[in-house]
Amino acid sequence: MTFKKIMPCLDMQNGRVVKGVQFVDIRDAGDPVECCIAYCKQGADELALLDITATVEGRSTMLEVVRRVAEAATVPFTVGGGISDLKIAENVLKAGADKFSVSTAAFRNPKIIEEMVREFGPERVTVAVDVAANQALPSGYEVFIDGGRTATGKDAIEWIKQIDGYGVGAILPTSKTTDGVRTGYDLPLIRQTRAVTQALVVASGGAGTMPHFLEAAQAGADILLAASVFHFGIIGIPELKAFLQKEGVEVRM
Repeated sequence: MTFKKIMPCLDMQNGRVVKGVQFVDIRDAGDPVECCIAYCKQGADELALLDITATVEGRSTMLEVVRRVAEAATVPFTVGGGISDLKIAENVLKAGADKFSVSTAAFRNPKIIEEMVREFGPERVTVAVDVAANQALPSGYEVFIDGGRTATGKDAIEWIKQIDGYGVGAILPTSKTTDGVRTGYDLPLIRQTRAVTQALVVASGGAGTMPHFLEAAQAGADILLAASVFHFGIIGIPELKAFLQKEGVEVRM
């Protein structure tokens, strides 16, 4: 049986959990270890820890935060932000992460994806793809890098097809348009991603109500990632899982 997984995302800045709207308007959401403990107790299936300014600040992920979260976590967690080579990825895993996510570095040097899959195994490698709508491109979506700051001119679905060819374990597309606004995930983006990859698809950006999670699951997402609705107590994980189960979605209770 394949279960859909619930994944709270801890966006990190200066050692604190934060949350923005459309990648800006950042506000504080708490201590990462406290958030981790709370989500594990609530029944989260996995966690994501994303150092949102590491890439643009030209530094690697804050390993001390990773270690602290690893000591508290009782579920697998993925670390992203500032992972630009094999050594940094190795250090993140040694600090206690179960998986890592790479984005900008992978776009600039796609060969690194293949190297990471070979070195660490596909199950440890997630490639994140930040996108924005661009109707001039075949899929209607353009890849953005540097934390969503830099347009690339690259068609997002073509890039996702290329990523899939390297055999990664998961692909995490996030729509800048829907991120943090709580109006629902970008369902066409999820559907197009599902259509071109064998990897796990992580829905990200826009969850505001429990039906939004259901829509993402029905669109083909395997992992349902959200941040603000969990951080600010809008939706509880036990209630969300009960709702999804009632709607016919298999989840771990």
